[in-house]
Amino acid sequence: MSDNTSQDTEHAAETDGGVKTEAYLDKEINIFKPATPFMRDHLRVIWLSFVAWIVVVFGPTTAILFAPEFMTETTVLGGFPLHFFLAAIVTPLGALLLSVGYAMQRDRLDTKYGISHEEAAESDGTVAADGGEP
Repeated sequence: MSDNTSQDTEHAAETDGGVKTEAYLDKEINIFKPATPFMRDHLRVIWLSFVAWIVVVFGPTTAILFAPEFMTETTVLGGFPLHFFLAAIVTPLGALLLSVGYAMQRDRLDTKYGISHEEAAESDGTVAADGGEP
């Protein structure tokens, strides 16, 4: 069993290009002290996306608390109040764009660190480069 575990760990640490990298799933996960460069970069993307999401989702609601006259009296697109337009159109569109942006950033990180999500043709029980099942 020891030989199989060490073989799985060695395979998990290899990338498609044969370059050794840290097996990020073998490290303890801590959102305040990332163990690997991949985790550090991924957490940066997550935290920035979270802050942007808070602004997009709660921005219009907060704006109507601070400037109710401006938000209700200003009209856009043929008479819709600004607060309605922001809540009904901009917020869902912003959330969708944030999802696309996160996926693009995650793909960029996967490429940078050599993480592959393609299914391997092997069925010998080895671990994929991202730590999941091949």
